[in-house]
Amino acid sequence: MHRPTEHPGHHPRHTPPGGPPPETADPAVLTALLARHGWRRHGPAAGPYSRWTPPDTPGTGARSRISLLVPENRTYPDSTDLLAEALTALQHSAAPSAPGILTALRTPLDEIHWQRDTPEPDAPAAAWAAQEHLRAGARALLLAAALATRSRTGYHGARHRRHAEARLARLLAGTTAGARELTTFLPVDPPTSPDRSADAAPGTDDGRPVTTALLRALSAARDATDHQRTTGRHDAFETAVEAGVCQELTEAIGKLVRGSGGIRITLHWAPAAGPPEGFAAHPEPVEFTPADLPVLREAGARYVRDEPPVPVHLTGVVLRMRREGQSGPGAVRLKVIAGADVPQIRAVLDEDDYRTAGHAHLLGLPVRMSGRLESKGGFRRLTDARDVMPVRVEDGERDRLLKSLHENLGFFEEACGGE
Repeated sequence: MHRPTEHPGHHPRHTPPGGPPPETADPAVLTALLARHGWRRHGPAAGPYSRWTPPDTPGTGARSRISLLVPENRTYPDSTDLLAEALTALQHSAAPSAPGILTALRTPLDEIHWQRDTPEPDAPAAAWAAQEHLRAGARALLLAAALATRSRTGYHGARHRRHAEARLARLLAGTTAGARELTTFLPVDPPTSPDRSADAAPGTDDGRPVTTALLRALSAARDATDHQRTTGRHDAFETAVEAGVCQELTEAIGKLVRGSGGIRITLHWAPAAGPPEGFAAHPEPVEFTPADLPVLREAGARYVRDEPPVPVHLTGVVLRMRREGQSGPGAVRLKVIAGADVPQIRAVLDEDDYRTAGHAHLLGLPVRMSGRLESKGGFRRLTDARDVMPVRVEDGERDRLLKSLHENLGFFEEACGGE
């Protein structure tokens, strides 16, 4: 069977920038992505080819109205040539969804669509500010989900933050439709990906831990909010912690909802990977409105208040020292090397321990100490600090630490200067 002849511009086996090689592109994935992003299919429902045109987008002009001819599968001899033409047309299309479709064809991506119910701003500056608000809120929610892949607790504070940020390092910037809509993409890791973590929190899924954690946590937060609003009881938020709900999640939802009529979050699995085991093929959107804010705010405050202190035995490098006089106790700030998943801590030491920490600092040695990380302040403060001892390190490591400290001499303050 011959393909229709009205499609212009025959460019066989051309790989467009940003797109996958036509030889590897899956036509079924391409058509699924086109349908997801609102492209319209023309012609009969069944047939060897389908023609697609983008949704109407104001201001994009004729370039957005280009049509794509996509083969249904690879059983026809000209399927690769047709795919090459379709991918090239997508590369040159002004449709806002075109770059995301090309990216999702090249790498399996889960898509998260964010909608915030606000009036469309008239002034460019107001529109930019609204877009940044939406992007920041979406990232805060994804960060809360990434924290849940590491630990299921009601309040993380500074704990696990580095790990969570690393999880989001591969987050792909999505498309923005005005100031009210945003799409973000999360790559799906193969089963052998080094990103898989042996110490991940229970219930996370290999390959797409942040996406699944976000969906679980949002659904659990929605159910817990409904339960409390209906019954006045907050026990559902206690059990929701096991699903990834935490203070960081409730705070991020609140920031997105405030100043709007509500938010709507919709997740779409990567067509090339399909839904993970135990999840619906098409998850229901999750919505929150201003009426949910009091419950979310109360739950977040309760998570912070109820999170217990954590006993730790940590090793760190002294960054700052300060005390009021030439003797007595003093405060130190440490860069944590091991023993606590926070970047820095502050501790008040008695006179002997303070002197020991100062000697270790001058010699370029880390110190080891014990104490309790307190939730107040985000687990950045060590109380009941004691048993300060220098830690011996190899000469090369000590030289590296000394060099790092000498480059930041302003951090070392004795008797004067601010924290």
